[in-house]
Amino acid sequence: MTAQQRIVLGIGGGIAAYKVASLLRLFKESGHHVDVVPTEASLQFVGRATWEALSGRPVHTGVFEAVEDVNHVRLGQEADLVVIAPATADLMARLAAGMASDLLGNTVLASRAPVMLAPAMHTEMWENPATTANVATLRSRGITVVDPAVGRLTGKDSGAGRMPDPQDLFAEAQRLLATASGRQGTTGDQGAAGAPSGTGGVLAGRTVVVSAGGTREPLDPVRFLGNRSSGKQGTAIARAALAAGATVRLVAAHLETGVPDGVELSTASTALQLRDAVTAACEGADAVVMAAAVADFRPADYAGSKIKKKGDDGAPTLTLVRNPDILAGLVDHRRADAAAGPAVIVGFAAETGDAEGSVMDHARAKLARKGCDLLVVNEVGTTLGFGTEDNTVVILAADGADEVHVAGTKDEVARGVVTALATALNR
Repeated sequence: MTAQQRIVLGIGGGIAAYKVASLLRLFKESGHHVDVVPTEASLQFVGRATWEALSGRPVHTGVFEAVEDVNHVRLGQEADLVVIAPATADLMARLAAGMASDLLGNTVLASRAPVMLAPAMHTEMWENPATTANVATLRSRGITVVDPAVGRLTGKDSGAGRMPDPQDLFAEAQRLLATASGRQGTTGDQGAAGAPSGTGGVLAGRTVVVSAGGTREPLDPVRFLGNRSSGKQGTAIARAALAAGATVRLVAAHLETGVPDGVELSTASTALQLRDAVTAACEGADAVVMAAAVADFRPADYAGSKIKKKGDDGAPTLTLVRNPDILAGLVDHRRADAAAGPAVIVGFAAETGDAEGSVMDHARAKLARKGCDLLVVNEVGTTLGFGTEDNTVVILAADGADEVHVAGTKDEVARGVVTALATALNR
């Protein structure tokens, strides 16, 4: 992606307009030139002064403002990308009809740049046949309409219609800018980000390996050493990566949840088997997310028959040996041959605090020790992390990027992880 590309940021008249301030900040921090074009209705939610202060540019809404600059044509002609967020049902209907009743409508009509819409509305409005038809029309014209997220809406409602997280929108905008730049600079079908022309999603054209579940280390034919991982977070990440356009290779170890449709599935039971399966899956992959809970130790000896109790002799002595560190092994393999390893390696740290440090103290030390690119940190316990429907994580980056805090359902956390992964791949 080239710095100082020109973005027109359209603001629709919905309550989610306040979130777009974060998206504008991400664009500005990445070095882009941003012209904000709000609708009149949107100014009821966020005022003109806010957009001018954040963008450092004058803000207009009507075609008869800044007439000397022929603003209604110039903005669209000069844009490298047009992003509209939130895109309300009314605004999408007007765009589908080709209406140009305000500056934003004129800008879209005058632009040959990629256009990206981030819908936000109540579920009933999103699922209304009129909206469905308008979205289909817009997509048929090559406009990227990002599917809304599922979650809490205005008031007490929940469902599909929530505007995607600004980080998700930023990553998709990066992909569109990179793809557009690639089309200008190559005669092939691939954009600069490696995504095929016309495909959607922040991971379009990428291959992502995800490990999920918990390994089991056998003691005898009946017993094993295991952990409490259900695989719910790992499979949620696989679903989110699929939704973001990636080819997903899922390496599953003893899941207590279903396997997402569309993944390339391989299975493993022990840590050693998981290491071999992940290593094979990483061949030619762009990224790997090690969400599986891998046993650190395994029994030194396997009993071929069930270990029996013998009188009052007490319990047998169990000797353990260390399992290989799969995450560190992937990093070492990439260090030896950068072309052979995934560009982004994501580790997970299920941590508890102790007398030697807090959860984050241990996590930062682990990030430095492991050498991965991102580390997803969550505190675990008898009622935290494992097997639950919700999660809270902090995503640390080895390159010093800001910490990302994500809380919510495991699907919502998964989308946060995928956004961070896409951003790291673009970096």
